[in-house]
Amino acid sequence: MERPAWAPRSIDISVPSVSRIYDHYLGGSHNFEVDREAARKAMEFMPGLPKISQANRAFMRRAVRYAVGEGVTQFLDIGSGIPTFGNVHEVAQAARPGARVVYVDHDPVAVAHSEAVLADNADADVVAADLRKPREILHSAQVGQLLDLDRPVALLLVAVLHFVEDADDPYAAVAELGAALAPGSLLVLTHASYEGIPLPAEQAERAVDVYKDIRNPLVMRSRDRIGRFFEGYDMVEPGLVPMPHWRPDTAPEDEDPWALSGFAGVGRTA
Repeated sequence: MERPAWAPRSIDISVPSVSRIYDHYLGGSHNFEVDREAARKAMEFMPGLPKISQANRAFMRRAVRYAVGEGVTQFLDIGSGIPTFGNVHEVAQAARPGARVVYVDHDPVAVAHSEAVLADNADADVVAADLRKPREILHSAQVGQLLDLDRPVALLLVAVLHFVEDADDPYAAVAELGAALAPGSLLVLTHASYEGIPLPAEQAERAVDVYKDIRNPLVMRSRDRIGRFFEGYDMVEPGLVPMPHWRPDTAPEDEDPWALSGFAGVGRTA
């Protein structure tokens, strides 16, 4: 397999990556055949995965605009993935020039592309780190230089927590991150769930098995279990809802049924 010039030498391009699979769902070009093959296998059982991914990104953009409207101009996006058009820094800085963004991802391809995209942006940077190690993120040079944790921050955990198994205690990681944020900060979150998927759970489980096979287990949590991540936050209306139902730009009843899979919400610290 020929290695593209944009692929860091440190990565094994024969192993699928969830960041690159997600990039493929969104129509991106920074993925390999091994990623596309895994995506096709998952889509055999859940053909609406690209639509879910698009709904996820659309929610993220609405939530960023909401945050800026509430006076929050600092963003910490963990599990940010490979940059695509309309990413957090573009949305935030279009709404408020000078808004500051730190991206965090552990995928070398996502980090390398973020570095390239942000090379000329003094108000945005990227950290190579893992959600499961909050201290490394919070004490990184990039966070120290760009974010003032004594002022409100929007913490984005968009389509990432369902890749953290219970054994790694994602609730503790989210709580540790939240404890470092100033009052008035926001938690912006989306999470996959069997609830709302327009097909039998048994069929959806076959798609989940594809992620297990590539050693990136997809953990489908219930709405109640997802809601636990917001303990200590006041939920912003309309609460924890299917992604198209969170402050939609267009009538959510016009959405593809697949877009209603999973949940999204925003919480505010007291």
